[in-house]
Amino acid sequence: MKSPAPLTQVTTHAVGPAPSPGTAVPRLCHATALLLIVSGLAHLVVFAVDGGPWNGPVSWRKPVTFGLSFGVTLMAVTWVTSYLRIAPRLRTVLLVLFAADCVVEVAGITLQAWRRVPSHLDMETPFDTAVSMTLAVGGGVLVVLLTVFAVTSFRYRPSGPVGMALAVRSGFAILLVALVSGAAMIARGVVLVRTGDQAAAYHSTAPLKPLHGVSLHAVLVLPALAWLLSRAPWSEPDRRRIVAAAVGCYAAAVAGAVVWAVLTY
Repeated sequence: MKSPAPLTQVTTHAVGPAPSPGTAVPRLCHATALLLIVSGLAHLVVFAVDGGPWNGPVSWRKPVTFGLSFGVTLMAVTWVTSYLRIAPRLRTVLLVLFAADCVVEVAGITLQAWRRVPSHLDMETPFDTAVSMTLAVGGGVLVVLLTVFAVTSFRYRPSGPVGMALAVRSGFAILLVALVSGAAMIARGVVLVRTGDQAAAYHSTAPLKPLHGVSLHAVLVLPALAWLLSRAPWSEPDRRRIVAAAVGCYAAAVAGAVVWAVLTY
């Protein structure tokens, strides 16, 4: 009669390896980004059914655009930071904070849209003030986190295919322009609200919106171009020149948005 197999041999091969800490957080960030994008698209359906104005401080436009923008930005930053020469543990912490902040921002904006009140610069009630201040503080956290990534990209040359270092550095530099313009909109709006001119506070953000929108997604567009070119059959000098030309075109678009903001302010 055979003796039973030792306990150590029982179906150990059926259990897969535990996910690496270095991949678990990026996966979580990508999943969170997809949820934010789905939220934005879902509110586009809500807008199609419910109607109402597309522009203005109270509209379904805000949960749509903010859900899509924050989702795409979170996905882009998670991917692009994989090219940065940064300690894995530090990158993990920064990405977790960034993802959490993105969720808070979109959640606050979406909540106020369903309450049919402005999400930003609304000091009408203590609750609205708390939401507005939370969004403002969250914006400050975004500035700090993305600035750390940007500084890292310039301090240590990013890895990746030809042109990726230039694309990543340029993308983060242009993203900082988006952060500065966003902070300027909030700061000017808060000043006007404090002086009692609520309507002027909402209108004051309009000239900077094109600049904010154009510069926000360079951190995705430029590195994505460098990545796509790495799969093209062109020579390295040609790919490098194309990335440099794209950076120049994007910078020209940002400069045009700056001129527009100055002329219409």
